[in-house]
Amino acid sequence: MNCKTTKLRDAISFALAAGAVSVIGTGTAFAQQAQGDATTLDRIEVTGTRIRQVDTETAQPVFTLSRADIEKQGFQSVSDILQNISAMGPPTISRASPLSAGEIAGGTYISMRNLGAQRTLVLVNGKRLGISTSGYADVSTIPAVAVERIEVLKDGASSTYGSDAIAGVINIITRSNYEGAAASAYFGQYGEGDGEITKGDFIMGFTGDRGSLTVAAEWGEEDVVKASDRPYSAFPRSSYHPTDNWTTVGQYGGWVTTATTGVPGVATGTRVILRPGGDPRNLADYVPQNQVIGTCVGSTPTTGCTPGVTDGKSNTNQQTDLRTPVERKSIYLDGVFDITDSVRFRTNLAYNNRVTDRTVAGYPMQATSFATSNGGTGVPLSAASYFNPTGATISNWWRRTWEAPRVSSSDLTTYRFTGAFEGSFEWADRLFDWDVSYLYNNNDLLQTNTGNLNLANTARALGPSFLDSATGQVRCGTTASPLNGCVAWNPFLPYGVEGPGGLTNNKALYDYLFQAEHATGETETTVYAANLAGTILTLPAGDLGFAIGVETRKEEGTFVPDALAVTGGSTNLSSGPTGGSYSVDEVYLELQIPILADLPGARELSLNIASRYSDYDTFGETTNNKFGLKWKPIDSLLLRATYADGFRAPTIADLYGGGSQTFSFFTDPCDTNFGSSANNATTRANCAADLGALASTFRQLGQGLNPAGSPNTQTPVAFTSGSNPTLTPELSESQTIGAVWSPSFIEGLNISLDWWKVRIGDTIVADSPTQILNDCYIQGITSRCSNQLFTRDAALGYINFLSFGSRNAGFRKVEGFDFDVTYRWTTENFGNFNVSSNSTYTAKDYFVSTNDPRYATSGVGFTSAFRIRSNLGVNWQMGAWGVSWTARYYSSMKEGCTYFVPGSTEANLECNEIVYAPTGVILPNGDPASAISRRNRVGSNTFNDVQVRWDAPWNATISVGANNVFEKVGPVMYTQPSANVSYYGNFDIGRFVYMKYTQKF
Repeated sequence: MNCKTTKLRDAISFALAAGAVSVIGTGTAFAQQAQGDATTLDRIEVTGTRIRQVDTETAQPVFTLSRADIEKQGFQSVSDILQNISAMGPPTISRASPLSAGEIAGGTYISMRNLGAQRTLVLVNGKRLGISTSGYADVSTIPAVAVERIEVLKDGASSTYGSDAIAGVINIITRSNYEGAAASAYFGQYGEGDGEITKGDFIMGFTGDRGSLTVAAEWGEEDVVKASDRPYSAFPRSSYHPTDNWTTVGQYGGWVTTATTGVPGVATGTRVILRPGGDPRNLADYVPQNQVIGTCVGSTPTTGCTPGVTDGKSNTNQQTDLRTPVERKSIYLDGVFDITDSVRFRTNLAYNNRVTDRTVAGYPMQATSFATSNGGTGVPLSAASYFNPTGATISNWWRRTWEAPRVSSSDLTTYRFTGAFEGSFEWADRLFDWDVSYLYNNNDLLQTNTGNLNLANTARALGPSFLDSATGQVRCGTTASPLNGCVAWNPFLPYGVEGPGGLTNNKALYDYLFQAEHATGETETTVYAANLAGTILTLPAGDLGFAIGVETRKEEGTFVPDALAVTGGSTNLSSGPTGGSYSVDEVYLELQIPILADLPGARELSLNIASRYSDYDTFGETTNNKFGLKWKPIDSLLLRATYADGFRAPTIADLYGGGSQTFSFFTDPCDTNFGSSANNATTRANCAADLGALASTFRQLGQGLNPAGSPNTQTPVAFTSGSNPTLTPELSESQTIGAVWSPSFIEGLNISLDWWKVRIGDTIVADSPTQILNDCYIQGITSRCSNQLFTRDAALGYINFLSFGSRNAGFRKVEGFDFDVTYRWTTENFGNFNVSSNSTYTAKDYFVSTNDPRYATSGVGFTSAFRIRSNLGVNWQMGAWGVSWTARYYSSMKEGCTYFVPGSTEANLECNEIVYAPTGVILPNGDPASAISRRNRVGSNTFNDVQVRWDAPWNATISVGANNVFEKVGPVMYTQPSANVSYYGNFDIGRFVYMKYTQKF
């Protein structure tokens, strides 16, 4: 592949094209009617190629889920159905991540091969699904009732479809030519009595001599599951350690004593809070806050770690969602009209509205985090405040606003229209297919956030105040100059205690401090395309097929946060607006070349060649090629191989995104407990260059400036992320080699095995705090230690400023195998059976985020990067009765240890794997450096689903079932993979029992 900067000729808008869009992709045979003299065409178009052919098995692996497969599942959304395919990685944002923020929060995004959702192309009927400004395609906008089948191309396909098709392609084919009507009602809930899912859908259609019309509608609502209602998520460290890691920035307000704000009998520099029942204006009623949150320092294998103390602290999981609620409304229409016997018009129209809410604990307000807000004056508690017990300004107070949990709502409305003229014609005794199409996709977003403090109002509420003798109320301002419209606040009066200035049950103060913020966003995708396909000439082994086409696409998008967030006027993460667009003109050519046929040892040998030229108005041009070889030595055995270029263009947010603040989770390598410095002398020396003597005892500080209780801890101050207008495309190479065997001596058995490898260079690295710090202190990369990237507090050493964005650097390489088996057999007396197994084995997953020399290490097996994902399904059907059983398998996981004896070299406590492992650094002699790596490995997990269904004589189907029927609970994971609790965010959270009723008319 190459990248340059030239223009694609302007004649693109007048070209003709092929590859009829009426049937896009399949893994099994789907014949269709030609427009001619009602001739049945056996040729079909398979996802990954534009050339129609008889054989559905191509040189590239395609996995298919039929409508029947979907209806035998208990999962009712397209996102859940896709996420359970074995080739999919962990979700970009799971519904167990209520702390997610930004434009894409609330949506569902699919990541094939764990390479990221931006590297997975999603199509609807062969045409792109609309994306966000950051390049994410939200599959939750597609109603399940409209889906006929889902095809997953497990190979790169940029030569066919353009940008983003690096990991693979998901092609969702919708229902068409539907005859009749059907309505369904679905209800289910978890065994704990929560998480109810209610869904209703309807589809109707008719067909006539000149066309058809299909209309479908769907409504669904999924209720919240609170983190407090499951033992593994009820506490920050689960029910295993229910008193550990409670936050000291809790609903009990307080401050750190200084020389001017001291408390009698309490040392300077002590965190103090009001004693239970104390008078908030009496300085003597303030006591030191217990800061014990749990620690393993000084532990032994016998004594274990010291548990935390909950007094004066808060458990934020009490106010956090484990599974966020969602409501969807959709309408879908498919229309076909035969204009003539050889020309037809086809259209799809879709409307979807998706509303999601996310709830997390009230804001952890810390005055030190906003010392430069309000024009540099910050938000101190004024010395003249009626509620200040010290008589001096308090600049380091804190209070979590427990009375106002933060709620974020995302309301996304999607409009989609496609229209295509398509047909066929004969020329020189050859049949050609053509189509000219238009696509418009609009996503309109409204986000509403509540629970963040207005900083200007907060400063006034904490400013001078006095007791008005006339009203008996505390008022803002002074007796000489009262401040009307302001409501005074006492941040030291804890949650649940009513009183002057208290927030509990004080609506006037609540309304004054908290103002709803509204962010808006809109993206538009517009595509004009034309295609032409057919055969050129007849070779000895068959017809030489071709497809040629042109396409012009424009992506436009904006995301504008609320003015308060843009200006930094609230505690919400400050961010600037994102806005921009880009256009691309493309042309492609594909050839299907038969080489040998009907010969001993070569029943078929063919070569597929495809090339696509793309001209972007941002970075220039790129050409991507693909080669596929298909060989059938015998009728029952197919051998196949592919090699493909691929690319991913920078997105609108990559190029034109506004900077934003984020409270990132990261691990400081200089931390002497959880960081590399604990075991790596080189890292300790590099840290000492910045920290001096503090390097030998340094602890990463989390919320409240308390020592981190685990790896991957949230920063106490906001970091800044931004965009980079100089980014260039990611470039990829992918290969597959596989075999498909259908032995004639075992009727109904099909076995396929495919090896795959993907390497991505010039990766657009969404740089992270952990990566920057690791590059600086572990790798010793000087450029990554710049004070333009991060700085440390001079006294305490914690990171007090960090800025990160995207850049082209490093590479990503994954490799593995897909193994699929299906077996169908029929019996006379016991019904029909179907067994299917789909497995993905990931052998290697390397990620290097720098261009400097580095020893690549594989991340397979860590957190949610599963080595093996496998699904086994058994279906039985006899007459009106059917039963389905599915087992979903996830291999073992491991994570950095949280509970272990510091300095230990043998397994102990909750740390069962201690080994020397490469750090990624390459020593001067060329060998990889190693250090002790402490890990906790947890076992594999299997979730079993069952469904029983009955086809009633009144043309109805009744299905009852249970997902996770054995109520399997996954392991506790303190690193919180794909979640904001100590549990993997894509695992089942209980036994889910459901019933579905479908009535056909």
